[in-house]
Amino acid sequence: MEILWVLMALIMISIVLLPVLRRRKGAVGLVSPDHPDAADPANYGFVREEELDIRMPGPDQDLLDVLDLVQRTQDYRAARQLLSGTDAGDEQRWQRVQAFAGAASLELRDRPGGVDEAPGGQWLRVWRAEQPKDAGGAAVHAEFLVQQAWRTATPGTDEFRIIMEEARAACGDAALLAPGDPVPYIIELSVARGLGYSQKEFEQVWLKILDRAPTHMGAHLAALQYWCEKWHGSRQLAYSFAEAAAARAPQGSLLAAMPLFAVFEHLPDVTLVSSFYQTEVVTKAVHGALHAVHAARPDDPMQAHVRHLLVFFLVRSERWAEAMDQLVRVDGHVGALPWSLADDPAAEFAVYRALAVAGYEANGGSPATLPH
Repeated sequence: MEILWVLMALIMISIVLLPVLRRRKGAVGLVSPDHPDAADPANYGFVREEELDIRMPGPDQDLLDVLDLVQRTQDYRAARQLLSGTDAGDEQRWQRVQAFAGAASLELRDRPGGVDEAPGGQWLRVWRAEQPKDAGGAAVHAEFLVQQAWRTATPGTDEFRIIMEEARAACGDAALLAPGDPVPYIIELSVARGLGYSQKEFEQVWLKILDRAPTHMGAHLAALQYWCEKWHGSRQLAYSFAEAAAARAPQGSLLAAMPLFAVFEHLPDVTLVSSFYQTEVVTKAVHGALHAVHAARPDDPMQAHVRHLLVFFLVRSERWAEAMDQLVRVDGHVGALPWSLADDPAAEFAVYRALAVAGYEANGGSPATLPH
């Protein structure tokens, strides 16, 4: 009997921890990089793992240049100028607010300050002190507080609630400074999740966003979190929210990809059925997301978010050529789901990229046959 239990345990481990992705023309598995059978992502011009940018999902050179300048000089003025020149309803404004807030938060984490050293992120404090009526600085400060709450405190504790209450007040201040800007209310969606707003309270915030930017993809992704089973909703509520957004999405909108994000948020912790990623629910959501990225304008800043998640699902679904098609469009930046959930986002992305390359080559693909 003990031997039987050992055998069963070994089988379970092989299923869960050592998945082998099979295709009609052979099998694909992970081997060490120096193995003679290892596929080399570098042959496709992909960026080396250690050079992958984990800060953003896709390129935004203006933001990178400003971030570098602000952090090097500790002068906020370039950040203020960039945000003031970014349209309020643009997805890019929300991403840039997140990036500036995240930079300040990580600076503070790395340099908490002391007797002889100023704390990191001092440029944001100076920004708020010198420009108290600046809407961009107010939004960055509100998002900074939200990120600080999630990064430094445990949900449900007094410390977490105190920071989140401060963030809620900061969202209100930012909203007063920019009445038509949806960003302060998008930030408040995270506050709503952390403080456990009632559904009625949450929907009041959501309606303010819809009044200002009804097709804002970033806002929908933030709202989806609230409706998920792990927070204040359920699988059914999250799916309903995502499907309703996709159904009313105008032509060219990435909202058609929302069901794929809902599926991702409700993936089982352990998938023992190898065909799970070929089920109707997953396949339908993947097709919706593929249609969305094909129809969206090439410079849509949310394209990369959808493409990164598609890489995850296409690799799991053993659709190697389609996964490679997404990879050539997002490689170089990995600051997006699902990689951002990992302790080492670059390494996680690199594993899936290597699997895609190996599967592609196992089925006759090569750098010469991959369209760019």
